[in-house]
Amino acid sequence: MAARSLRCVAIAYRLYEIDKVPSDEESLDPWVLPEDDLVLLAIVGIQDPCRPSVKNAVKVCKEAGIKVRMVTGDNLQTAKAIAFECGILGSESDATGHTIIEGKTFRDFSEEERVQIAKEITVMGRSSPNDKLLLVQALRTGGDVVAVTGDGTNDAPALHEADIGLAMGIQGTEVAKESSDIIILDDNFASVVKVVRWGRSVFANIQKFIQFQLTVNVAALIINVVAAVSSGSVPLNAVQLLWVNLIMDTLGALALATEPPTDHLMHRLPVGRREPLITNIMWRNLFLQAFYQVTVLLVLNFRGTSILQLKSKTREHANDVKNTMIFNTFVFCQIFNEFNARKPDEINVFRGVTKNYLFMGIIGITCVLQIIIIEFLGKFTSTVRLSWKLWLASVAIGVFSWPLAIIGKKIPVPKTPLSTYFMGPIQQLRSCFPRRRS
Repeated sequence: MAARSLRCVAIAYRLYEIDKVPSDEESLDPWVLPEDDLVLLAIVGIQDPCRPSVKNAVKVCKEAGIKVRMVTGDNLQTAKAIAFECGILGSESDATGHTIIEGKTFRDFSEEERVQIAKEITVMGRSSPNDKLLLVQALRTGGDVVAVTGDGTNDAPALHEADIGLAMGIQGTEVAKESSDIIILDDNFASVVKVVRWGRSVFANIQKFIQFQLTVNVAALIINVVAAVSSGSVPLNAVQLLWVNLIMDTLGALALATEPPTDHLMHRLPVGRREPLITNIMWRNLFLQAFYQVTVLLVLNFRGTSILQLKSKTREHANDVKNTMIFNTFVFCQIFNEFNARKPDEINVFRGVTKNYLFMGIIGITCVLQIIIIEFLGKFTSTVRLSWKLWLASVAIGVFSWPLAIIGKKIPVPKTPLSTYFMGPIQQLRSCFPRRRS
């Protein structure tokens, strides 16, 4: 029955002299029931079946790089059967070595041994609340990010010690809820997958916005600095930069931060404690788009008069048209690059874009406002009206960022973060000058 994930209860009796049984409550409290010479009546198997959604939730967790461990007070046979039923263990070959262990055995190891063995453990049976706490401490010492689920008062120490404690909202005790960080209202393990999905979505949206923001800032800074140093004037004035920053900070944040979670997020590996927020993929996309924008706009700044065939115009008017063209092109580069920021590591940046109505609305509003600024607010923004050919040229330059992003995503990036190459020499320099203690 234990091998079929049934919890076994034995029912037995024995004959006892009634005179030896205490009759008053004071004598009954210290009295202990005799446990010898029992006659077995029956063994009853009690089954607590897993929810249908648990097995799929465990599978999704494994695909997301999350290792699911089960810690229970049941004996190893029952725990092993439940682990197979839930999908925590896949086959008999997985149940070898320290994969399945008793709490007492784990408890007897030294602290250093527990750190090594904890990484192998998948199922722990016959465990006490202290064993669960020791497992959490060993995993955290080994550098793992630990999430713990529980519902009882005995789970409170482990819930408090873990990086993320998830208490059950229905059957969970008040002590467990107070010790946890998140309360699962439906007591369903599948809700843990939703927590992971939304957590990764928030983190990914922050990365998208940072990539988009840095691209805008780097391009605008280089363009204005190079133009100011070389010619003494800047193509993007204060009002234009204010509008660009409005796109970048307010509208861009709203558009990218409202991206819903996707299944693609659950196929990524977990992010470590010390991994940088800006990944090598983000640096690659950032440098590629910024280089393209800076190159195109600097060419327009220094050769725009001849390229746009403005030599027949007065010098002042030609300069105004050129600067307006630079401003308009720069804005459309950011609008189209906003699509690239949605999917930093995917080729198809348009997947699911029509389902995000806020994103599409913000892109539409930005385009409409840009047309109004160029065509009707010339005095306020120091711009002039552009011909339909220059409008098409601005849009075409911005659209080219899409195929450029596809080409860029074919370029492999090293797995080692770029910050490691910069921090290595600094740490070596620090080691040469040790701090003196007073």
